Amino acid sequence: MARFVDFQTNFVTGELDPLLRARIDLQQYQNALAKATNVVIQPQGGMRRRPGLKHIFELPNTSTPSAGNGVRLINFEFSVDDSYMLIFTHQRMYVVKDGVHITNINGSADPYLTTSITSAMLDYLNWTQSADTMILVHPDLAPTKLVRGANDASWTISTISFDAIPKYAFTLTVSNPAATITPDKVSGNVTLTASASVFLSTHVNQYINANPQGRLKIVEYVSGTVVKGVTEYPFFSTSTIAASSWELEAGYEDVWSSGRGWPRSVTFHEGRLYFGGSKSRPSTVWGSKVGLFFDFFATEFLDDDAIEATLDTNQLNIIVDMISGRDLQVFTTGGEFFVPQTGTDPITPLSITFKNVSKNGTKPGTRVESLESGTVFVQRQGKALNEFLFSDTQLTYVTSRITLLSGHLLKSPKRIALRRATSTDEGDLLMVTNSSDGSMAVFSVMRSQQVVAPSEYTTDGEFLDVQTDVTDIYVVTKRVFNSTTRFFVELFQDTLYTDCAFIGGAAASASSLPHVGKTLNVITDGVPQGNETVSGGGSVTFDRPSTSSYEVGLPYTVFAKTMPIDLNLQTGTRLGFKKRIVQVNAVVENSQHLNINNQPVPFQNFDNPLLDIAIPVFTGIKRLDGVRGYSKEQAIEVSQTLPLKMTLLGLECKVAVHQGT
Repeated sequence: MARFVDFQTNFVTGELDPLLRARIDLQQYQNALAKATNVVIQPQGGMRRRPGLKHIFELPNTSTPSAGNGVRLINFEFSVDDSYMLIFTHQRMYVVKDGVHITNINGSADPYLTTSITSAMLDYLNWTQSADTMILVHPDLAPTKLVRGANDASWTISTISFDAIPKYAFTLTVSNPAATITPDKVSGNVTLTASASVFLSTHVNQYINANPQGRLKIVEYVSGTVVKGVTEYPFFSTSTIAASSWELEAGYEDVWSSGRGWPRSVTFHEGRLYFGGSKSRPSTVWGSKVGLFFDFFATEFLDDDAIEATLDTNQLNIIVDMISGRDLQVFTTGGEFFVPQTGTDPITPLSITFKNVSKNGTKPGTRVESLESGTVFVQRQGKALNEFLFSDTQLTYVTSRITLLSGHLLKSPKRIALRRATSTDEGDLLMVTNSSDGSMAVFSVMRSQQVVAPSEYTTDGEFLDVQTDVTDIYVVTKRVFNSTTRFFVELFQDTLYTDCAFIGGAAASASSLPHVGKTLNVITDGVPQGNETVSGGGSVTFDRPSTSSYEVGLPYTVFAKTMPIDLNLQTGTRLGFKKRIVQVNAVVENSQHLNINNQPVPFQNFDNPLLDIAIPVFTGIKRLDGVRGYSKEQAIEVSQTLPLKMTLLGLECKVAVHQGT
């Protein structure tokens, strides 16, 4: 019976799609996991237990304001020192700062701000921020601005009062008034005088076309015979124009309104506020005047004037999101576009044009996120995460699929968020909540090293939403306690080892817990105690009182499984041969607990008379012998049954191969 040594030095491929089980020829296969649940893959190659979740506060779960009708997390960064997580439910906005729920908003004694944003709008809400003002849009919501006041509890939300709204002729009519007209100038600001009373006050923002040339937008009504306007094309001369040689275009109205719908996406870019798409004009982009964010009225088409452009292609392109990156990027249901710019030249009314890069389409309601290299978006059908990246060799953007090896983790994706890395032992974390099963697909990304390492987060309940506040990651969870559905705002915290966790100091019990009927992990002074079931009154009593700290919360499963070990020898593979793992050597760092193939790895010596103390962390190699049983699908399973630290850097194993079949 031959024995061989196999060493998996890292796990940077993360969880591999089961469809790739036979691809032992792939380099990624050697660094992959068949399952990675509630672990974080580090860019150096190791994996560690994911952080626990701290309970922040409970959202309403009854009547119309219930989070069950809709909830949305939005981050708001006011200054270097002041940033917030905003939680929107039906016509309410809650505020959290540094993991603390801010109450008594505006001195009202209410723990929330009343808004006009309904639960039906939350899935497709879009927003952008500049300084202390956030702008929120939705096709059924007049663009709204949110402003933080003098302190954490001071907030105002109101409908934007535009200086000017662009016009569009939804029902165009053309007439030939029975009068001559005479311009006082051929271009610019022009006064037109008619030979008869043919003008009305309603003709403001309508157009006059002259033959052989000349087009003017009426901007001011003076009288029935006199109007003022701005030329889009100059008149041929200042001579009188015959009645039969000019026409009046009418039917232009505000492009955004309650009847016509409001913009569905928004961003700031190069000193302008851009809106994208509306109910009536879903493929049009509007840009404000430079520095005048609420003035969208084009006058003289100068470089700093307002902008309007439409994505005219051979398919429907409903704009669902825009982002200000290297260029202005526009994401639609039909494809991905950007506005080309030459060098440092800005976008102007006369230069704006859209270039179509790909036709994947973006799923409505899932925001695009900017990575260190490109922009990530969820493909329209929700089957893949794609990266929109500028290629210096091709001088254009290209789209690539970053979930080609892990598409199985996307299960009706609903929300997406990005936490940027803050140290060398972590990558950017791209998190996607799944509506089909309440799990969360988490991708540890370091594009400079070509690392995209996925894993899956699960909890006792469902992840409904996720968002980052600078470095803090907040989630909204849906949990069922004592047959009652409840909704919570929670915060990932590296020092915690349970979910929906409550913490405290010296105590013999914990009370006011929502987890009625659930069995919780209990940790006192860093030592796991016996699990306790929460009483009907919402309390648990500890086996041993804490002297300095305690944590009680829901346990969660930590599990990882290597790909089946397939030895690729000179004589061929051993795919169909029976194999047995004889010995496992686990390389760990700062770890306190680990199970390998359901066998506990010792981290504490029984010769220590003080066993009821915190288990010391260990860095080095842990050896496990006696792993028994032959099978054709041998793999190493790593799990935890105690809420303690675990970081696994690599796995070496000795494999015995049966020479028969």
